[in-house]
Amino acid sequence: MNILYVVLGIVAVVVLWVVFAYNRFVTLVNRAKEAWADIDVQLKRRYDLIPNLVNTVKGYAAHESETLAKVTEMRAKAMGAGGLEEKGQAENMLTGALKSLFAVSENYPDLKANENFVELQRELSDTENKIQAARRFYNGNVRDLNTALESFPQNIVGNIFKFSVQEFFALGDDEQDAKDPVAVQF
Repeated sequence: MNILYVVLGIVAVVVLWVVFAYNRFVTLVNRAKEAWADIDVQLKRRYDLIPNLVNTVKGYAAHESETLAKVTEMRAKAMGAGGLEEKGQAENMLTGALKSLFAVSENYPDLKANENFVELQRELSDTENKIQAARRFYNGNVRDLNTALESFPQNIVGNIFKFSVQEFFALGDDEQDAKDPVAVQF
């Protein structure tokens, strides 16, 4: 009879541990989804600001149409990007195009003094900071989830319930290119 109680006790502990491990994975997955939603909100804000910025610059620097077209093209690519890696690369190309646009604006004192341009530039800079913070938050949540999925014995529960490792929102294959300053030629 005592052996039966010991066995039932062990089974109960194992079942409780599986339930707690499962619930922890659910929490980690939901945190990662929430963090990705935060990135999406900031990216949408960025996409909404870009056409206003391009239109403001257009009035002052009409002959810089190549730069303006590049920004518009990169915005469209970023909005249409699918997976995390593709999204990361598209966002980096868009950031580079925006840097070029701001570099072009240096040659137009009237543009730099334009209230709308200054405000849009400030809002875009603020949005870039929020995207960076959201990216760090997302990557931290993904790190926690991936660590739990790769740690023994939790990985057993993760595999049983088909939880999967998620990708980090990284700079992509050409990290050094994304970190280098943008070359602008006139």
